[in-house]
Amino acid sequence: MLKLVHEEAPLTPEQLSEFVQRAFEGEQVDGKRVLFIIPDSTRSMPMPAMFRALFDTLRVRVAKMDYLIALGTHPPMPDDATNKMLGITGQERNGVYRDVGVFNHDWKNPAMLARIGDLSADQLAEISGGRLRETVPVTINKRVLDYDFVCIVGPVFPHEVVGFSGGNKYFFPGIAGEELLNVFHWLGALITNPIINGAKYTPVRAVVDAAASLIRTEKRCFCLNVMGKDCKAIYYGAPEEAWSAAADLSAKTHIVYKEKPFKSVLAMAPEMYDEIWVAGKCMYKLEPVVADGGELIIYGPHIEEVSVTHGDLIKRIGYHTRDYFLAQMDKFADIPGGILAHSTHVRGIGAYEDGVEKCRVQVTLATSIPEEECRAINLGYRDWRSIEPEKWRNREDEGYLLVERAGEVLYKLANSIGV
Repeated sequence: MLKLVHEEAPLTPEQLSEFVQRAFEGEQVDGKRVLFIIPDSTRSMPMPAMFRALFDTLRVRVAKMDYLIALGTHPPMPDDATNKMLGITGQERNGVYRDVGVFNHDWKNPAMLARIGDLSADQLAEISGGRLRETVPVTINKRVLDYDFVCIVGPVFPHEVVGFSGGNKYFFPGIAGEELLNVFHWLGALITNPIINGAKYTPVRAVVDAAASLIRTEKRCFCLNVMGKDCKAIYYGAPEEAWSAAADLSAKTHIVYKEKPFKSVLAMAPEMYDEIWVAGKCMYKLEPVVADGGELIIYGPHIEEVSVTHGDLIKRIGYHTRDYFLAQMDKFADIPGGILAHSTHVRGIGAYEDGVEKCRVQVTLATSIPEEECRAINLGYRDWRSIEPEKWRNREDEGYLLVERAGEVLYKLANSIGV
């Protein structure tokens, strides 16, 4: 495995380019078809620098190089947004990069998916500690099967479902079908976000790695450590190996420990989170430091939707704790596990006793979503215009916490214990 770590100054585009060149010096990719799996615009990533470095390194060596955006179930990216993410103009895309294909993953289209195997009921039961027992088909974007060499390029952060993002997660759920996605998201919800988030080896990671082992195409991975706009490290190797090293560093750079919980947390969602489906990460990363009975405010005037893709289902069931669903699973039998998991992760830990739901934390939206819609989905509402973020600044001793650009850095209590 190759690595380049800068603890002080961030890596420059030139250093990233040199690293990419070194990474491919020993790879037998000449004359081969190469596919890069990359994140969408909801992840912080120096994609322009990496895109140009990969192109400059491989354009004269490979027969074909394309990109597949690991959308999971996110909406497809239009060309202008894709060009912006890659750091190129429309003219460049139709000119110097005209032979480079850039594709959106299409998770709902059976014609774009291939079944590469199954996870057996016994296998899933063993991995999940008996929480789940069912045979799950493993489907993936069939483009992967058309290439000789597949390479993941993405950052690693603490994650609410799998523990740490990155690595094989770019296959599952990044470019996968919904069957496995729904199963392992619900598994993560059963274990709960406070336990999973920031834990390195989790049952969900084991499911992801088991599914990835069914992909026979040669696989490699660039894993990056990104803080805001700064890239502090990059690792290259087999997906499991590169991810492991990057997760170890992420545990040091992306987890902030606080001595005591806060009664009010203002989480400011960055512009890249344009709906609650992704802005929910503000809650995922901050739930552990909200005091019992406290309030977590997701602040984002730019957010106008719960979810473009999943909004109807979310509005149907609302946001509830895990135990609310477990007590009446027959009522929600037709709701995909991924939707249920998102609901519980946003609403947080709680109990459901004698028909009464008791949530540990109040979750409030200060967005452009109307009040009646917020109330209808079991979330609080505050007019974002009534909030002055400065009133949360520098008041930690009073129980107030302001987190700007929330959603990627995990906050935990100093005495918390992971998996």
